[in-house]
Amino acid sequence: MPDLDLNGVLIRPQTLDRSAQVQLVEVLRAVATAAPPYAPDTPYGKPMSVRMTSAGRFGWYSDRTGYRYVDRHPSGMPWPAIPPQVLDLWEQVTGLTRTPDCCLVNFYGEGARMGLHQDKDEADFSWPVLSISLGDEGLFRVGGTRRSDPTRSIWLKSGDVALLGGAARLAYHGVDRIRFGSSDLLPRGGRINLTLRVVT
Repeated sequence: MPDLDLNGVLIRPQTLDRSAQVQLVEVLRAVATAAPPYAPDTPYGKPMSVRMTSAGRFGWYSDRTGYRYVDRHPSGMPWPAIPPQVLDLWEQVTGLTRTPDCCLVNFYGEGARMGLHQDKDEADFSWPVLSISLGDEGLFRVGGTRRSDPTRSIWLKSGDVALLGGAARLAYHGVDRIRFGSSDLLPRGGRINLTLRVVT
């Protein structure tokens, strides 16, 4: 399928075939075992509707004191390494040999969403952010670099990837809802989203 441009964000449909998706879910189970997913609080005191964990040198973290990267899981254990399959996909899509510092793993259950936000806790915005979708379809919305900019939306399916780079690196984006049960990749339904970031 041809690549799509959504307000400057590159969408590559079906980058991962079914076999690759199944394999990736299996390696993510090991990540979740080593660093169990949790539902963080926002700085405003509300718990997020997604559960998350991370792999790599850093994990993205949120609590009432703010958003930031930390080098340990809330349990105190270091984050597990980013799986080789994920790093291979990063290099394949971005063409970069510089490896990401963080692989944020978000799990969307029924009714979960992610409000419009910018990825701006990193030190250098010249590096892109790579997003990988697995499981149920998610309605991905992208705007511009100002919250008031017009937005466009697309249903991301299992195996799709999105690349936020260049002028779209700081684009506002979010997931308005998922079509729970639209994929049989995850036995209990839901959507997994990986985002790979260079932090330092």
